[in-house]
Amino acid sequence: MEQLHHIDNRLLGYAVLVLAGIGSSLLARRFGAPLLLVFLVLGLLLGVDGPGGIRYDDAGFTYQIGALALCLILFDGGLQTRVSQVRTAIWPSLVLATVGVLVTASLTALAAHTLLELPTLQSLLLGTVLASTDAAAVFFLIRARGLHLERRTGSTLEIESGANDPMAVFLTMALTGWIAGSQHGGALAIALQVVWAMGCGALMGYGGGRLIVATLNRYDFPSGLHPWLAMSCAVTLFALTNLIGGSGYLAVYAAGVIVANRPVRARSEVSSVQDAATWFAQLVMFLLLGLLATPHALLNVMWPALGVAAFLMFIARPAAVLLCLLPFRYRWGEIGFISWVGLRGAVSIFLASIPLLAQLPNAWLYFNVAFVVVLASLVIQGWTLERAAHAFGVAVPRNDPDTRRVHLDLPGQLDYELLGYRVVPGSRALESASWPLDVRVAMVVREGRILQGDEIDGLRPGDYAYMLAPTTAARRLDWYFVGRGSDGTSLSQPGFGEFQFGGDAPLGEIAEFYGLHLPKRFARHTAAHLFDERFDEQPQPGDQLSIGNAILTVHRLRDDRVTQVGLRLVPLSERLLGGSQ
Repeated sequence: MEQLHHIDNRLLGYAVLVLAGIGSSLLARRFGAPLLLVFLVLGLLLGVDGPGGIRYDDAGFTYQIGALALCLILFDGGLQTRVSQVRTAIWPSLVLATVGVLVTASLTALAAHTLLELPTLQSLLLGTVLASTDAAAVFFLIRARGLHLERRTGSTLEIESGANDPMAVFLTMALTGWIAGSQHGGALAIALQVVWAMGCGALMGYGGGRLIVATLNRYDFPSGLHPWLAMSCAVTLFALTNLIGGSGYLAVYAAGVIVANRPVRARSEVSSVQDAATWFAQLVMFLLLGLLATPHALLNVMWPALGVAAFLMFIARPAAVLLCLLPFRYRWGEIGFISWVGLRGAVSIFLASIPLLAQLPNAWLYFNVAFVVVLASLVIQGWTLERAAHAFGVAVPRNDPDTRRVHLDLPGQLDYELLGYRVVPGSRALESASWPLDVRVAMVVREGRILQGDEIDGLRPGDYAYMLAPTTAARRLDWYFVGRGSDGTSLSQPGFGEFQFGGDAPLGEIAEFYGLHLPKRFARHTAAHLFDERFDEQPQPGDQLSIGNAILTVHRLRDDRVTQVGLRLVPLSERLLGGSQ
């Protein structure tokens, strides 16, 4: 019986940990703290030096859970990536994820060698551990804040943070083997292994992604099993790719991208369950990493570790970003923000557990330094992420649509799904001519009656509309059911003092006609092209951009193209913080 009580106590403890994580997420949102930082601190408090008093030192189990969690996080990152939106940032991001990691690792190694007095190879290992941005931190913080970035900036961060983890993981393992004496052939062998790992990971990811899509679409599984099938296939792909020497992390990220950009059955179920699983994976990984650390050991390396963190944030990362992105003609604001959002997170601490497993000299030093650097990064960079986006002029002034959607898959085909919305006053849905060509009203529920076909004479406030739409149109269609603005006016109505013109009018001609001080780089752009280029998703009525001494506002669209724009002259003090400059 005592053993049964012991099991119940452990289950109670696990449940309380999860509840504490959920409760801490509410506190983090209330006070604006990075949630991942809260999880780390919670792990420290539960550890041997905190009130929890839990003595935990199992680096092997931590690595195993961390690998599984990172696998799920990267798969989810791939599922959020739309190729049509990130196409222009693919090559710059890949350069940043490969060359950028090497440059960051090399420069950080110089700081580690100076401040920690480590030998050259050990300094390079620590630099590699700290070199990659953390996909969990970047994805989570941007989405949790509801922050919308300019399309190229957001796409670059998204692809880089998903693609540089495999590079850092493989280099860390190779350098660990070299220092331990199990890696033969030196730098040339490591370079060849990196090429094989990346190539193999990409091919396995493509093949695995296509296989996941085919399996989901071909077989009729009981309701609710599709998300778990996708997740299990991702973990299987991860393990198999690692076994043949490839990068399992790159493979699962690539597989997620394939699944996200192909017609797939039960897409909404897969996405919702994957989101929950990713959140739980982050919670468990950060808690375990916090438990593994001991605050008194962190204090012993606090000042040199903070010096390494400062060098990484203010010199190494900006130098790497500048070197990699300047040839692709990124603006200075884009380079500055991408440099600042090189967040370090659980990946760096997770990588620092690899030398622990190999029992290398100074292994705990790597772990403790990495932990301090991550804490500093989350506190300084994580807490200022939103302000930095506005300061560098890469934030798009947009709030997510406040709509509730019913999402239903239609059996027997993969191209369309049924989306249900409540029609509110002032929404674009009331304008029957505004529907995209590939969307149509299938059914309307009005005052308890079901209307179909010719019975539907347009939509009215209070209706419940069910739309037949392509599988990728849900987020775009949400904007058609957004109500009036906060001032009670429709978002598509022009404001006081605005000049109206067509979306295809060249901005240079508009600036000359109205006497605007417009930067030369905008002269050949049209307003429609500028909105399409800068917004991370399809522009919507009410969206605004600041250029020169004017604010542009979208008023009308046709077939998802901006057709009418308002222009308002404003003094410098009133310009939008998130506008383009």
